[in-house]
Amino acid sequence: MEKAHSMEKEHGSVPLSLRDIKLTDSFWKNEMDLVRREVIPYQWEALNDRVEGAAPSFCMRNFRVAGKLNREKKEKGTAFEEPKYTFRGFEALPEDPEHLEDQFYGFVFQDSDFSKWVEAVAYSLAQYPDPELEKTADEAIDVVCAAQQEDGYLDTYYIINGRDKTFSNLRDHHELYCFGHLTEGAVAYYEATGKDKLLKAARRFADYIAAHFGEEEGKCRGYPGHEIAEMALARLYRATGERKYLELSRFFVDERGKQPCYFDREHPEAVKKGGEKELRYQYHQAHLPVREQKEAVGHAVRAVYLYSGMADVAQLTGDESLYRACETLWNNIVNEKMYITGGVGGTHVGEAFSYSYDLPNDTAYAETCASIGLVFFARRMLQIRPDSRYADVMERALYNGILSGMALDGKSFFYVNPLEVSPQACHKDERKFHVKPVRQKWFGCACCPPNLARLLSSIGSYAYTENADTLFVHLYVGSVLTKKVEGQDADVCIESGFPWNGNVKIRVRAKGSRFKLALRIPDWCGSYTVKGAETAGTRTMDGYLYVEKDWEEEELIELCFPMEVRLMMANDNVREDIGRVAVTRGPVVYCLEEADNGKDLHLVSVEAASEPVVRDETVCQVPVKTIELSGSRQEKTEGQGLYRPWSAACKKPVRLKFIPYYMWANRGENEMQVWTRAE
Repeated sequence: MEKAHSMEKEHGSVPLSLRDIKLTDSFWKNEMDLVRREVIPYQWEALNDRVEGAAPSFCMRNFRVAGKLNREKKEKGTAFEEPKYTFRGFEALPEDPEHLEDQFYGFVFQDSDFSKWVEAVAYSLAQYPDPELEKTADEAIDVVCAAQQEDGYLDTYYIINGRDKTFSNLRDHHELYCFGHLTEGAVAYYEATGKDKLLKAARRFADYIAAHFGEEEGKCRGYPGHEIAEMALARLYRATGERKYLELSRFFVDERGKQPCYFDREHPEAVKKGGEKELRYQYHQAHLPVREQKEAVGHAVRAVYLYSGMADVAQLTGDESLYRACETLWNNIVNEKMYITGGVGGTHVGEAFSYSYDLPNDTAYAETCASIGLVFFARRMLQIRPDSRYADVMERALYNGILSGMALDGKSFFYVNPLEVSPQACHKDERKFHVKPVRQKWFGCACCPPNLARLLSSIGSYAYTENADTLFVHLYVGSVLTKKVEGQDADVCIESGFPWNGNVKIRVRAKGSRFKLALRIPDWCGSYTVKGAETAGTRTMDGYLYVEKDWEEEELIELCFPMEVRLMMANDNVREDIGRVAVTRGPVVYCLEEADNGKDLHLVSVEAASEPVVRDETVCQVPVKTIELSGSRQEKTEGQGLYRPWSAACKKPVRLKFIPYYMWANRGENEMQVWTRAE
């Protein structure tokens, strides 16, 4: 299959193939192994509704119904045995499971759960061949492809419920979203295994969509309600060289938000009399053309998926105005709307970005998928321009707001990632019902667990990108990798102590080759040292140290990024955090948990000038660095009424123990907080 001659080969960089990376990192390899051993098999059981006590998925069942597989097998006496469904939490489900046949159940986007699962499988297989897992994936792909219609259409919601409504409600239904995830999974599986059955299915669906949408007369000028098709089409173009996929991606990006708004044609009831010119569809990022959007608004996951697709199109077409729009939106997110953990989406109302500097801790939404989407956006911005501020955010989200979404055993998950939790409030306060004090086995809307699996399985492609003469190291992840330099292999071995220490060793074997290493200087590091680059040409630019030379048989470069404990303040406009500090060390954000510090965490203060003590400990059998700081606890007054005259609070000194934020809630239900009063 012909590969695309895309502009990123000439401008910017591209991710290294996972086949050229062997992860050796003690931290991330553990996460990848956890995904491979526990999460992928567990999620396969969940997609087939075989996890006791978890909400049913119906995902694979819908594909079997759409492909009429069970009906055919019943005639042969080999029908798939339906699980014993429990319907708690789903509306309008029959009491009698016999009525399940030939009906669609679950959310309209349920197909995408398979696609994210098979994408995670692909990344895992690329690095850890597993014949049994590959066989399972091949059989699942057979089921999915059996559902595809003769014209290429592949979305079980409308295949089962009737094709007469195809693409009739782009705003609310998710055909293009499901197509996007299908395409991402299909390309990944082809690249990992060389098998193209799912890729051919995705291309047939893409061809069907391309024939339906566009600027030409008679075509639909709509675009996805939930974005992801934009970056998926860009990826399909990169994989196949078929220009129409890139053009379709650009059409979806350029058409979005034009007036009159396409969604008004679908939903005239949304236009109030006299309000025809009012901005609508901020939730869908369709209120303005994308180049006119200055603020990240609406559903946070949809937004960062859109911005990622915009960055793809900007890089592949050399569109400077689109890149500037991406940069404007990026700056708005990270300077005004991002939690210190890398979480985005401050309100549960619409799972959305709130107004600038509104970052509540106890009602935060900070969906796991939104942080994952922010990482997608960050890497694409890095591909256009290697600026460390993008990688800094990527690192922050990965070590904090994303990892917190999965338990240490890989068997339960957070959809929402708050920065302060009182379990009593979660159970009794309706405003906080979206916040869970413990991780859940699965979700009816199960976007986050498989999203985590596919990201963690492909971490190497976020750590490194390359162009013809430069290897960019964005994340210090222990790896053995190969870079092509003028037809020759340059072998690079990276040893990293991240996230617990900042010592990095880079061994290069590339005799007779000349290329550059671009090494990121983290924003949390005030100073650093480098050894072994004395005979090289070096310079710093945009937060990267560039090391260029004619390499010898084997050379060693050593970096040291000191990891000091830092107490961070929020911008004065973040009202919730005035007078409070967050404890960080290196890339890791820390928190207080009741398990270490007792109840009523709101009564403790940290002594800002105290000398921190960093300890090597284990939490739930996982080795980590914990931090102790001096502080005080305000004594609780009892029996003095609801209010009383002010008096100096009586305090007693305490030692406060902080653990990495991503590890909270692995020791049962208890209080947690990131931001603590300072004195």
